Amino acid sequence: VQLQASGGGLVQAGGSLRLSCAASGNIGSEYRMGWYRQAPGKQRELVAHISSGGTTYYAESVRDRFTISRDNARNTVSLQMSSLKPEDTAVYYCNTFPPTANYWGQGTQVTVSS
Repeated sequence: VQLQASGGGLVQAGGSLRLSCAASGNIGSEYRMGWYRQAPGKQRELVAHISSGGTTYYAESVRDRFTISRDNARNTVSLQMSSLKPEDTAVYYCNTFPPTANYWGQGTQVTVSS
């Protein structure tokens, strides 16, 4: 299985982006799915995750600004990001939660300019 994240780009502070994640194979809708990010010089961190039933969790730094969603039928997970800040600049990845080692893809770069 490969998880391909897309939708990143360059945006000004206060702007919005929507990230999408598509799985090449069937992960199984019972798995929780998560979005993670890694900023330069920092460790990868969890941004948000969502259960098969739609229960969500957000890191405090993104709560009330980001919204995670999933479409089990299409095997996709999305992350709507609003009110973006320069500190949101990172490479964003999707994976199961907890993450599965061999599911990491290349991620998608999000750059927020001040």
